[in-house]
Amino acid sequence: MVVGDFPIELDTLVVGAGPGGYVAAIRAAQLGQKVTIVDKGALGGVCLNVGCIPSKALIQAGHLTEHAHGTEELGIKTENVTVDFSKVQEWKGSVVNKLTSGVEGLLKGNKVDILNGEVYFVDKNTAKVMDEKNSQTYTFNNCIIATGSTPIEIPSFKFSDRVLDSTGALNLKEIPKKMVVIGGGYIGTELGTAYANFGTEVTVLEGTKDILGGFEKQMTQVVKKRLKKKNVSIITEAMAKGVEETKDGVTISYEVNGKEEKIDADYVLVTVGRRPNTQELGLEQVGIEMDDRGLVQIDKQCRTNVENIYAIGDIVPGMPLAHKASYEGKIAAEAISGEKAEIDYIGMPAVVFSDPELASVGLTEQEAKDAGYKVKAAKFPFAANGRALSLNDSDGFMKLITREEDGLVIGAQIAGPNASDMIAEVGLAIEAGMTAEDIALTIHAHPSLGEITMEAAELAMGTPIHMMK
Repeated sequence: MVVGDFPIELDTLVVGAGPGGYVAAIRAAQLGQKVTIVDKGALGGVCLNVGCIPSKALIQAGHLTEHAHGTEELGIKTENVTVDFSKVQEWKGSVVNKLTSGVEGLLKGNKVDILNGEVYFVDKNTAKVMDEKNSQTYTFNNCIIATGSTPIEIPSFKFSDRVLDSTGALNLKEIPKKMVVIGGGYIGTELGTAYANFGTEVTVLEGTKDILGGFEKQMTQVVKKRLKKKNVSIITEAMAKGVEETKDGVTISYEVNGKEEKIDADYVLVTVGRRPNTQELGLEQVGIEMDDRGLVQIDKQCRTNVENIYAIGDIVPGMPLAHKASYEGKIAAEAISGEKAEIDYIGMPAVVFSDPELASVGLTEQEAKDAGYKVKAAKFPFAANGRALSLNDSDGFMKLITREEDGLVIGAQIAGPNASDMIAEVGLAIEAGMTAEDIALTIHAHPSLGEITMEAAELAMGTPIHMMK
């Protein structure tokens, strides 16, 4: 111990100030705990600073650019559309700043103490917080670890000025003429689509048989149709081999069908997944159990095998979703306060901000059948909805999954505009134990995309109005 480093006593310590950590800290403070939160980076974590929020801002700017070129079938023609990308980046930064400063205000308003530095656990009640100059020891009664995740780096594609992770792709100073995206998951699809909308020639190299694994093929087909219109090339079952960098670009070599190919681009974006930030924290020192991927094992209250230490978000099993981290943060904070809260992922939505958006909640048709349910899958097309047609955005569908014997809503999948917003209604229906009839009897405004949910529910009941059975 450093001379003079007398331990400072804390009640609840939260490690990581992303959407899991800061939400956990606020909820714990609301429940009467004295909370201290520590992060080595900016408040808001990856999500607010270099993830969810800036990527959606860039996606929106890309959509506006695409729309600015006009739509001939609507009689709208434009010429000489220009994009000042520095202004786009400036606006994106302003969105981030508003939210991160808002998080700081919320933490302070809830009397949460904020520390900046790296954390190293000494034992189950002690941690050191270190910055560039100092090291201070703290003791705590309870701790919530929410340190998030980091993009996986492929050994043959070391990150550089031309080989980008998602953060690098969000912070480019100019719109590339050509970009190669390695990995057709949600991050690669979202950012690839954003740049395609700005006019970049995008090629996606995906190692498996299809992009957006985890979503049904019917859903990904809708996205692929749009990507083709944007001149995005998708090469599946392609194994990225290596990259040669020059001052002005990159040459990527990859193998497909046993044959090696090469492609030139200005940049290559590598999006092959994320790894949990559980290294260099001293978790082994405390005896916290992790699997071979570095994920912390937890119980239904987010408690690790060490009774007073909890873990949430990307460092525990499950999808690396910001809203999952926030949900788990509330559960952990409530558990520390003695409440009987437990995690239940049945209403956890998964969303891709592709074009069009994809969203899923609960069980898919196949998952429900595998679980032994007899189900109905009621599929209603956006093309039969007046609002979708008036938006000139009618590709896609909603598929509502209900239990055959009583119409209980157990899942839904949506491919279409505003799917990210529409999925919430079905999530509520699942959480509340509602039936298709409950949704059908709920009056939905006309004309709205929300009517699609009502129509799918009526279809599940066998009494659809705006399509034939």
